[in-house]
Amino acid sequence: MKVTIVGSGYVGLVSGACLADVGNDVLCMDADQSKIESLRQGRIPIYEPGLEDLISANTAEGRLDFTTDLSEGVQFAQIIFIAVGTPPDEDGAADLQHVLAVARAIGDALTDYRVIVNKSTVPVGTADKVRAEIQSRLDNRGVDLEFSVVSNPEFLKEGAAIEDFLKPDRIVVGVDNERPRQLMRELYAPFNRSHDRLLFMDLSSAELTKYAANAMLATKISFMNELANISERVGADIETVRLGMGSDPRIGYHFIYPGCGYGGSCFPKDVQALARTAQTSGCEPRILDAVEAVNQSQKLSLVEKVVSRFGENLNGCHFAVWGLAFKPNTDDMREAPSGVIIRELCNRGATVSAFDPVAVDEAKKVFSGDERVTFEAERYRVLDGADGLILVTEWKAFRSPDLTRIRKALRSAIIFDGRNVFDPELVREHGLDYYSIGRRPILAG
Repeated sequence: MKVTIVGSGYVGLVSGACLADVGNDVLCMDADQSKIESLRQGRIPIYEPGLEDLISANTAEGRLDFTTDLSEGVQFAQIIFIAVGTPPDEDGAADLQHVLAVARAIGDALTDYRVIVNKSTVPVGTADKVRAEIQSRLDNRGVDLEFSVVSNPEFLKEGAAIEDFLKPDRIVVGVDNERPRQLMRELYAPFNRSHDRLLFMDLSSAELTKYAANAMLATKISFMNELANISERVGADIETVRLGMGSDPRIGYHFIYPGCGYGGSCFPKDVQALARTAQTSGCEPRILDAVEAVNQSQKLSLVEKVVSRFGENLNGCHFAVWGLAFKPNTDDMREAPSGVIIRELCNRGATVSAFDPVAVDEAKKVFSGDERVTFEAERYRVLDGADGLILVTEWKAFRSPDLTRIRKALRSAIIFDGRNVFDPELVREHGLDYYSIGRRPILAG
């Protein structure tokens, strides 16, 4: 099949490369000329394991190409995916200006039947708005053409996106008639060989499913972080509590790890957007508001532990930070807890030296011009003379460090673990004080 992807960001590139990899002819379109030129030369603008090789292989095979011409994309394919950004407005609602601009451009270029697929994360009712924009353009042209609008939200985890696309848990497709249903079934047939993962539903339900799934996962994280704060105050260990909870199959172990808050391009934005949708429909989003509030305060939990040890004024203090991306296996710094933590430490007078396996370049953009924050290309180099090590992102490379080397490099032998990665007793045995989430401090002395 021939497919056009409008928007060559994270979702667009992963979707385009994976669809091409199973034999489709895919044209990825983006208005950013420099991005398209880079992609044609084999350079990708994001970090995602395996994506560069997948794009390179399918480009070489002639199944994947890139353009800045939307009209070319509309003429090229029968199925056109919209995969542009939907950043939050000031009130938290999803900003649809890019989605609707693409819809208008499609309406200007249509000459035959096409299926327009909303792949972007959008609020309920967006499919109707896209349809209205396209129809308005057709009316202005005096053209009577049939087209279909489909909702097909993505469920890709950063760091595992290719695996998620090629071996999906489910493929949610919102349709309102049989013709696009059959075309979408044909498109996704290669991903349904073992069993049917397609879930067809109405457009509104498909749009809501994406928000509902992300909000549920965010809720589990915030709930565990609230439990972690309770555990610290009553003398419990959240890690043993977590195991007791997770052993109940009705709860399970997924997404019940306490930490220093969630970030990224999805959970914060989607929780806020769903809350805004609730408000505009006359519902009070009490749980969603609480999820967001808990997460914002949790991002400061490590700072509070630092302050409890060093005092409110951190002038003269220097801290090492391991982990900058909002999660492992990505360079995404959007809404990352590290940004909140580092800024708060610096605002209290401290300086910071930070390391991340892949996100340093992105972090340099975030902290551009801030001389209080420096970066190193090797994890142990940030430790020299620091008053403590603060672990923010749970990269695998951080799980079994040389604790003796850490102890010798630090000026103050303290670890603040925002992801409960380390064994508290093992840390203590190496002469380090240990502060974590949802557990009492372990002091070496």
